[in-house]
Amino acid sequence: MNIAVLAGGYSPERDVSLTSGSLIANALIGEGHNVCLADVYLGIDGANDTKSLFNKEKKPIHKVTHSVPDLDALKASSGNGDALIGKGIIDLCRAADVVFMALHGAMGENGQLQATLDSYGIKYTGSCYVGSLLAMDKDISKKMFVGAGVNTPEWMHVSAKQADIDEIEQRIGYPCVVKPCCCGSSVGISIPETRAELENALKEAEKYEDSILIEKKINGREFTVGILDGEVLPAVEIIPTEGFYDYTNKYQAGKTVELCPAPIDDSLMSVLAEQTRLAFDALRLSGYSRFDYIVDKDGRPWCLEANTLPGMTPTSLLPQMAAAVGISYGKLCCKIVDLALKK
Repeated sequence: MNIAVLAGGYSPERDVSLTSGSLIANALIGEGHNVCLADVYLGIDGANDTKSLFNKEKKPIHKVTHSVPDLDALKASSGNGDALIGKGIIDLCRAADVVFMALHGAMGENGQLQATLDSYGIKYTGSCYVGSLLAMDKDISKKMFVGAGVNTPEWMHVSAKQADIDEIEQRIGYPCVVKPCCCGSSVGISIPETRAELENALKEAEKYEDSILIEKKINGREFTVGILDGEVLPAVEIIPTEGFYDYTNKYQAGKTVELCPAPIDDSLMSVLAEQTRLAFDALRLSGYSRFDYIVDKDGRPWCLEANTLPGMTPTSLLPQMAAAVGISYGKLCCKIVDLALKK
């Protein structure tokens, strides 16, 4: 099968995506497929025969650095301007039997690219454009959670430029969690405990977008739960060695202890599974995804957000969950492809 793996993109999470994409490409090659790995933003200098771009040559593994990539520098060096889909990408996707979405954040995960591929009748992995949009916007997804009976921390949705500090202090209080509304990988997140820290947190989040989510901080144990082809996978408990589960702790080896399966009783796992299924259906997701939770001291889980295209890096969580039920990394990638072909 000819598979196009799309990665990179014009997103703060492009380094994570490029790492996921290179590993996915090599895993699919190892399973016998012909693969073309492409940066959706930079595009490809395609050959006259697009089919010739698919091969079984192993790809170099990208590495996630400690810092978020400089998108302004990327735009300046690429010459692509505001075009989010690079040269030759659509032709590549049309030549493929299926597109593996190895993208994280921005147009790769918010439904824009999914809608574009739908317009060309191109098959792709993951959820459709509707589910992608609902899940990527944290304000919308939390409203959907509430409607479906999924516990989620109290929150406010504000404009960074027009945020009312007094109202935030009155409604949410300290400590709170400040995050860009439509970013992933903990990009731009801060946990302020004072008014001065809150003002700085808003400025930090505004670097990525004006739409900001202010969320009541729930103290407790952190878990993530995946779902694959309708089956809930074992939960993973996440324990950063210091601080919280930020960008560095997520993607640098040794920064976080991850316990899979999580050391929890069947009762809590059952509640997490039920909440995950409710959230998955509420957001109209399909194929696979991952949901993040905090479980408070009373044992009540609070769903923070959905991840429609979970990371597939060496430290990523969905592959660990799959391995816990006997699904290897390569077989997981093939399973995701099979689900796309059945849609």
